[in-house]
Amino acid sequence: LVFSALLLAFGYFGDRYGRALALRLGLIIFGITSVLAAVSTSTAGLIGARALMGIGAALVFPATLAIIINVFTDTRERAAAIGIWSGITGLAVAAGPVTGGFLLEHFWWGSLFLVNVPIVIVALVLGRILIPDSRDPQSGRFDRLGVLLSVAAVGMVIWSIIEGPHRGWSSPEVALTGTLGAIGIAVFVLYEARLAHPLLDVRLFRNARFSAASVAIAAAFFGLFGFIFLITQYMQLVLGYSPLEAGLRTVPFAVVTGVLSPAAIALMHRFGTKLVVASGLALMSTGFVMASGLQADSAYFGPVLAAMVVMAAGLGLTTSPATEAIMGALPPAKAGVGSAVNDTTRELGGTLGVALVGSVFASLYAPAVRETVVGLPADLLDLVSESVGAAVVIAPQVPGGEAMLTAAREAFMVGFSAGSWVAAAATALGALAAVIWLPSRATAGSATEGSLEPVVESVVR
Repeated sequence: LVFSALLLAFGYFGDRYGRALALRLGLIIFGITSVLAAVSTSTAGLIGARALMGIGAALVFPATLAIIINVFTDTRERAAAIGIWSGITGLAVAAGPVTGGFLLEHFWWGSLFLVNVPIVIVALVLGRILIPDSRDPQSGRFDRLGVLLSVAAVGMVIWSIIEGPHRGWSSPEVALTGTLGAIGIAVFVLYEARLAHPLLDVRLFRNARFSAASVAIAAAFFGLFGFIFLITQYMQLVLGYSPLEAGLRTVPFAVVTGVLSPAAIALMHRFGTKLVVASGLALMSTGFVMASGLQADSAYFGPVLAAMVVMAAGLGLTTSPATEAIMGALPPAKAGVGSAVNDTTRELGGTLGVALVGSVFASLYAPAVRETVVGLPADLLDLVSESVGAAVVIAPQVPGGEAMLTAAREAFMVGFSAGSWVAAAATALGALAAVIWLPSRATAGSATEGSLEPVVESVVR
């Protein structure tokens, strides 16, 4: 929540005061708060430390891509660098679960956070030596109101999406917060459009390449995060893998994504952004459809791995060309905010994916459990209907526990299948949007070429 809410503001901070400064400051905050998280003695302390880590991460993420844009000024070199950046991000998808699983099996839980410290130190040292500073030479007056509006509006929207599945989408607090967030975004757009030096030049969204690429990123991460929510539970609670074993089984996904992200840039130069991004999203959708057919006893080396590899190929083909399209629509002086838009789009799409996929899953899992699990006391049945993890814990302690666990796992697959179809639909719609609106090539002076304004105006009418 903190990370997502601050991205635009801190991307603006980097553009105004220096991207290298933002990167170093963010790394220092992230390192210090990682130590605080590791030594936390209460849930509140851990949550607070994690929130502070979000501040550091929100400074780092926009700065990384903005620095790349300003270092690599040649169009092809910039695109290749973005491909490598995307590939390393994909490899981190596997590094996190594998490292986390290993540390949990061999050390105390605080090691999950302490492992960040040496990485931060190395990054600070190398960054000081290798990374030149850059900033917007014409930043104008500081956009205080824009910063406040962006933080408040994005924060409220993200909070309502996160809390919707738990508190109920129609609950007063979720409905009110979501509505206020939407109003805040509208006010932000209207206010920014009036400024000579805005935090975010909202006129960029008239550029079809920028807007359609943002939609593609959102769709990809909607599907990805929603599926990660399901597959992590599936591997550990249904297939019975340990955290380390489950993490190791994500390595092929990360490797395929990491290899194809740079390769996608070469394909983009040859076949155009439209074809590569649309094909990537279509592949992701195909992978989710394949996953919808998985069973509680499916073999990992077979249908599970096949579905994940197809998804990973799609993700690798989508992210780097779409990111290049977003960043290519901006002048280097505004790279920090552009990077923040890219990151915010990922976070909004991913958060919405977890919320909606999770809601669909829960709406089918709980009734399926109550229909198939028999002989459990009401209080235990309530626990099992909330989580298949509860069934794993309870099964050894009750008569007929194995049959109960089998039934709960089968119920899990009902929700898993439906959630996979939701992810498939989102990425298929993203592919369609790319086909309709995403230009194949960037063109000089294309700020309004291929504009979405006629579409928006027709919808308003």
